[in-house]
Amino acid sequence: MTELIRLENVSKCYSSGPNCDVFPLFSVNLELDQGSRMILLGKSGSGKSTFLNIVGGVDTPTSGRVFFNGTELTALSQADLANYRRKEVGFIFQSFNLFPTLTVGENVMLPLELVGTPNKEKAIELLDAVGLPDAWQKFPELLSGGEQQRVAIARALVKTPKLILADEPTGNLDQDTGNTILKLIDNVCSLNNATLIMVTHSQDALWIAPRHYRLRSGRLELETVIN
Repeated sequence: MTELIRLENVSKCYSSGPNCDVFPLFSVNLELDQGSRMILLGKSGSGKSTFLNIVGGVDTPTSGRVFFNGTELTALSQADLANYRRKEVGFIFQSFNLFPTLTVGENVMLPLELVGTPNKEKAIELLDAVGLPDAWQKFPELLSGGEQQRVAIARALVKTPKLILADEPTGNLDQDTGNTILKLIDNVCSLNNATLIMVTHSQDALWIAPRHYRLRSGRLELETVIN
C-alpha cells in the first residue's frame, strides 16, 4: 500500500511565557497508508483537535515534521497549505459549520468553487447519495441536525479528498441518525479509498476503523487493533 500520512516526532506546545507550559502533543510518530482508517480517543483537552488541525494543515507543530503523500507539509508556505486543505482534505465537524446565508447547494458547491472546478452535477450526485435530493434550494436552518450533518458530509466529500478528518461527527446526533452518518462515511471512504482519521467519544462509532489510538499526556498510543 502507498503511504499517505507520516508524522515524525511531532510536538505542539502552548506557553504563557518563555517556556512551554502545555504539551498537547509530544514526540508523536505515525504512518498511515492510503485507504487506511484510525479512531483517535482521549479526554477533553488531550490534544485530539490539535492533532487533526496539524494533519489537516490548519495548524503547525512546534517541532517535528508532517508528510502527506511524500510532501512535507511543515515546509510549505501558508498559501500552499491553504491549497492542500482545499484540494486534498475533507473536514467533517461536530458543529456542521455550514454557511447559513448559502443554500444547501451553494454550501456543497463551495469547495469546488474554491479550487476552480465547479461541477453542479457532482454536487447534486453527492446530495442524492446522502439522502437529500430535494434540499438544493433550502437554507441550513430549515434542516434537522442530522440533515445538516449530511450536507456537511456531502460538502467534505464533493472534491473526492484523499484524506477525511472527522471531529466528533455524530456528537450532536441521536443514535439512529449517528449510525446513518457513520454508514455514509464508511461507504464513501470505501468507494474512494480515502484515508479516515476520526475523533470520537462514541462507543457506537468504533467499528468504522480497525485501529484505535489514544492520546495520553501528549503521547499517541495504539490501544486496539480489530482484525
